[in-house]
Amino acid sequence: MTFYAHSGNQPDRSDWQLLPDHLDNTARLAAERAEPRGLAAAAALTGRYHDFGKYDPAFDRVLNDGNVRVDHSTAGAALLHARASGAMRLVSEVLCYPILGHHAGLPDRTGADSSMERRLAAFRDPIDPAITAAETPDLTPAAHELVARVRGESLGFDLSLATRMLFSCVVDADYRDTEAHYAQLNGRIPDRDWPTLAELLPDWRRRFDAHMAGFAPNSDLNHLRADILSHVRGGATLPPGLFTLTVPTGGGKTLASLGFALDHAAQHGKRRIIYAIPYTSVTDQAAKIFRDLLGDGVLEHHSAIDDEKLARGDKLAPEGKEKLRLAMEDWAAPLVVTTNVQLFESLFAARPSRCRKLHNIAGSVIILDEAQCLPRKLLLPTLRMLEALCAHYRCSVVLCTATQPAFDSRQLEQGLLLEGRELAPDPEALARRLRRARIVQGGEMDDPALVAALRETPQGMVIVNSRAHALELFNAARAEGLEGLIHLTTRQYPAHRRAIIAEIRERLKSGAPCRLIATSLIEAGVDLSFPRGWRAEAGLDSCVQAAGRVNREGIWPVEDSTLTVFSAPGRKVPREVEKAASTMRNVAARHAANGGDLLSPAAIRDWFEDMYWKAGPDRLGLKLAKAMIADFKTTNFPFRTTAAEYRMIETAMVPIIIRGDAAAQKSMDALGVEAIPPAQLARALQPYTVQIPARARELLIRNGHASFHHPELRGDQFCVLDNHSLYHGDTGLWWEHAEYLGEESWLL
Repeated sequence: MTFYAHSGNQPDRSDWQLLPDHLDNTARLAAERAEPRGLAAAAALTGRYHDFGKYDPAFDRVLNDGNVRVDHSTAGAALLHARASGAMRLVSEVLCYPILGHHAGLPDRTGADSSMERRLAAFRDPIDPAITAAETPDLTPAAHELVARVRGESLGFDLSLATRMLFSCVVDADYRDTEAHYAQLNGRIPDRDWPTLAELLPDWRRRFDAHMAGFAPNSDLNHLRADILSHVRGGATLPPGLFTLTVPTGGGKTLASLGFALDHAAQHGKRRIIYAIPYTSVTDQAAKIFRDLLGDGVLEHHSAIDDEKLARGDKLAPEGKEKLRLAMEDWAAPLVVTTNVQLFESLFAARPSRCRKLHNIAGSVIILDEAQCLPRKLLLPTLRMLEALCAHYRCSVVLCTATQPAFDSRQLEQGLLLEGRELAPDPEALARRLRRARIVQGGEMDDPALVAALRETPQGMVIVNSRAHALELFNAARAEGLEGLIHLTTRQYPAHRRAIIAEIRERLKSGAPCRLIATSLIEAGVDLSFPRGWRAEAGLDSCVQAAGRVNREGIWPVEDSTLTVFSAPGRKVPREVEKAASTMRNVAARHAANGGDLLSPAAIRDWFEDMYWKAGPDRLGLKLAKAMIADFKTTNFPFRTTAAEYRMIETAMVPIIIRGDAAAQKSMDALGVEAIPPAQLARALQPYTVQIPARARELLIRNGHASFHHPELRGDQFCVLDNHSLYHGDTGLWWEHAEYLGEESWLL
């Protein structure tokens, strides 16, 4: 009997893919991806047996009738497990995880019916014994590779990460070979080719040098920025690993970190640069800066359009549709700009769609912008992951921030070894030299008090803790007739926010009235400079970032450039924000004797130490970190449970597309063109998406104000706001009206 992996178009099966060919191709491609990670033999073996279950004669019915289901993911794992004994049993289990999970996702070791133990125990082999007997897998080379990927003090965590890397290599190889088969059938070869970082580095470094040379050292600030850049780039020759870059706002740390990454990659042969940012709202801005500076080769990727839904959009043969996910990002680009959520949730994920990129994270320079924003409840597993990536997968990680958190092992039990790895020249001296503003305490300030303060300030900003508060305060200020009033919030789509920020800059530059009411999105990487500002109580890290938007260029006297921190009576804030604000108040009280300088390195250090040390390891994610440490009688890894628990954002937010301009309309029209891949459409539409609560989008759809466009082709991927009157030019999307706008749209 002839066995096939994938169907084709011809009735005589002349264009169907033979199963041995697919297994050979996947093994080869997986080994190619794993070779730089030191896991080539393990990946080849995993790839060779990932679809071994397709030797089941019943699978032929799957290829003829897409509605038939046959488990073809268990047989290969069962074969490897049965052939292993003694110490090799652990090796076979490591390989079983990616084989079992290459469609459904990495399983837990025990528990649900989908767990490794239950699937292997329930397996009844339907494959001809002669086919199975002909297989002679050798686990010894894979064992040697895995031993080299673990350290004694963190054996379990390291082995779980090696399993994830194997999973990524095999999933990507499987998808690529499947994609190539169907692309040949359909005559449409997807454009997946990116130049390598090594090919681009000479030109990128020349561009970077030319750009930086254009900044004339005509001021003390520019001289200082040039000194910082030179010192940071000088650290590029240091051995790869973990680094800190502590530069106050205004010191040019974004470009300095990029300069380091380019030089470090050239010095040590790094394969790509990954720039991770806490907020989706800032990734588009950073990506634009890098594209303008470096040209092609920059990929912007975050969760504005869900990757897994993208995968269901391609209209292919039934069996191929299940696997072929053209739109999933594999991060093959030489420079990736992404969010912390996308980066870290992928590293702890179980789904193939999220894990496919992991092997391309290996060998990277990873810049963690605003590193202090890493969530406290997940801190310890996050730090373990960064440490393991550097120890075993040739990564270098730069913790880049104006307020260096207490991640060092000298400050935080189970922290990172960071002593001697600071890239900036004398951070404490930099803090003094780059001081541009003061933080003062304002006590309670309700909305009328804030409006009154803005009335007395032709150019000023107020930052609050929620979109709802920002909208209410803006409406109150507008009712009072304040001139030059501007609202900035994630209610607005990114392209709209960019236009608003450009208007703010122009007003500030010209001296025109500019009174901004915003959420915290402007605190990370948005280059604005106000004479004065007000910030609702939050963590000291947030307040320091907000202070960085006051007198950023040093135009006004420091004593007049104030950020007033206030409490907003009657405004409910998340428990984590309240805890951070309470800690800030305590630190302010302790430092009152020294003038209460909350921008001093000593105050910032105290705040971080209080936040981390006093929280205790259990509140820093110790339980989750320990969960990935196996008992080594078995590889007891709870991959699926970990993925469910490692969530940086608790509230489910979903995207909705706004008809922003002609470019947005053109991309929406293209939704009906089958030949255009979903990923291409998603990237084009990302600047026009707003993230809203899932329930709010459901209400918009139910009441006829939004719908999924071209569902026959795209499924439930692209939800578009059809009632554009809900989007306001000054305040963005008002989804709150959705619940009341059934038949009564006249209420608008």
